[in-house]
Formats: sequence, structure tokens, C-alpha cells
Amino acid sequence: MALAPVDIRISSEEYLKGENSSEVKHEYDNGYIVAMVGASRNHNLIALTLASAIKQHTKGTPCRTYISDMKVRIQTQSNDLFYYPDVMVSCDEKPSSEYYEEKPVLIIEVLSPSTETRDKLEKLTAYSSISSLVEYLTVAQDKAEINHYSMSEGSVFMTQYQDDDLITLSSINLTLSVKDIYADVAGKVFE
Repeated sequence: MALAPVDIRISSEEYLKGENSSEVKHEYDNGYIVAMVGASRNHNLIALTLASAIKQHTKGTPCRTYISDMKVRIQTQSNDLFYYPDVMVSCDEKPSSEYYEEKPVLIIEVLSPSTETRDKLEKLTAYSSISSLVEYLTVAQDKAEINHYSMSEGSVFMTQYQDDDLITLSSINLTLSVKDIYADVAGKVFE
């Protein structure tokens, strides 16, 4: 006799309680837990460069910049998701939780070979359902290539930036050069 598969799901409350005491980060997908893997040197350098520039620019404003340890929660009629974006900006002056944001204006994911498809498809779909989100960036770490997704009235528009391009982040009124974003990894990326 064959055994029936067991569907093991946990509630978002159980997830948050476990995550507060876990040594390993996990994302949450409608009851299922997904363990996070470590990131490469280039991944960390690019994320830190972006977060530092954004943090400096938003200093003195109600906007807060987070890097990889703050969760974003996406809760809709059909989904309850928690992700750890590489960089996130929220200008919500009264967040509902100390452990996650629900109203980000900007989310950035630095792509890794193991996460690229998920970041460009699954997370793009999930993030585009956040009403406060103005833009989402996916940043390649092995070449100078940034996809900029602008959210407007239920539509998503994508622009790709490379090499000498300038990117304007309208959510926080900041313009950055692609070369500056890749400055710490330029030898490997711009060869």
C-alpha cells in the first residue's frame, strides 16, 4: 500500500516566530518554507553599493533603506508571502511590524544563477501586486545589466540599462550611473 504524501504547511505566525530564532533565513510562500543560500562577493558588493548610495540620499527623509535582513510581506486574497529583498526602501511612517515591511516603494534584487528565474518571474509578479511599489530592479552580477521595472496603474514597464547609462529611481528621486553601481566589481564586469 502506498502512503499518501503529507502536505506540511505552517501559518505565517509560526513562520515569523521561527524566523526570529533561526540562524538561517527562510522565505515564506503560502505556508511553505524556502531556505536562503549565501551570496557571492560580487552580489554583496553590488547590494552594498546600492544600499549605501540610497541610504545617503534618503538621509533626513521618512524613507528607510534595508539590506537583505528585512522581510517584505505581500498579502493578497490568494497569497501570503515573505521575501528578503537584497535592498528595499520604505517610506511608510507607521509600519505594522518590527520584522517586515508591507509598503515598500523600491525593491532591488541582485541576481544569482540559482535565483535569477525566480527573481525575474515569481518575485516580479508578487512585487507588482504591492500597491505602494513604484519600481523594482533586477541587477546582474556577472555583467553590467540592470532591468528597471516601473509600476504604474496596474501595468509594469521594463527598461534595461547597461554600461554608461544613468538610472533614475523616481520613487526616491535619485539618479545613479551603471558604472558607479558596478564600481567595486568593474574589473570583472567591464572587461
